[in-house]
Amino acid sequence: MAFGAPDNPYGQPQNPQQGYGYPQQGQPPYPQAPGGVPQQGYGYPQQGQPGYGYPEQGPPGYGYPQQGPPGYGGYPGGPGPRVASMGRRFGARAIDAAAFLVIYVVLGFIGVAGSVGSAADCDPNAADYQSCMNNATSDIAAKFGAVIGVLAVIGLLYEWLMTGLVGGTLGKLAVGIRVVKADTGQKPGLGASFIRWIIPLVGGLVCGIGQLLVYLSPFWDKSGRQQGWHDKAASTMVIQN
Repeated sequence: MAFGAPDNPYGQPQNPQQGYGYPQQGQPPYPQAPGGVPQQGYGYPQQGQPGYGYPEQGPPGYGYPQQGPPGYGGYPGGPGPRVASMGRRFGARAIDAAAFLVIYVVLGFIGVAGSVGSAADCDPNAADYQSCMNNATSDIAAKFGAVIGVLAVIGLLYEWLMTGLVGGTLGKLAVGIRVVKADTGQKPGLGASFIRWIIPLVGGLVCGIGQLLVYLSPFWDKSGRQQGWHDKAASTMVIQN
């Protein structure tokens, strides 16, 4: 120390305290979190908080879409499938019905023509004429029953297999619509297509009224997918290609 010189010639304290503009050594200007990351509230957003470019996973409807196929609940607000109009659906059903009518006429003609010929061969003057006509009538009824049974099997295989494996019957494909699983957009598969086929068939046992109501039920659907009762039971919907 120089003679006569004060220990602190400039009047500054030896150990400056907070309040004189000299921050203490080792203290950062802003509060720090462990690891040197500034704490929230000083302009440094923490990782993972929405609003700073770090979206979090969340339920649909909060801006965080879940993964999934577009239009089937995967991306809210994304492009959805075009629901098939009822006009197209009825057009497809009419095409299928016309095709089945042709098959029915052809099979009926082939099956019954022989029986009618047998009835024509019965001699009215013969003693067994009545027995001959009874046999011919029974043969005609049996042939009609066989035709109906064959048509039922064809209808089952046609509607069930075509819808399950291809996505639609020839009538649906002709008008540009197809049946898909409502949650995935994939082909229905044999299980769902069988459920979709059997419900109108069971409804048809009630004088055909139940079947008609099943096919009209999409008009009353409030989901926006125009699902009929058979669609809801099978978890399917009809869309336009």
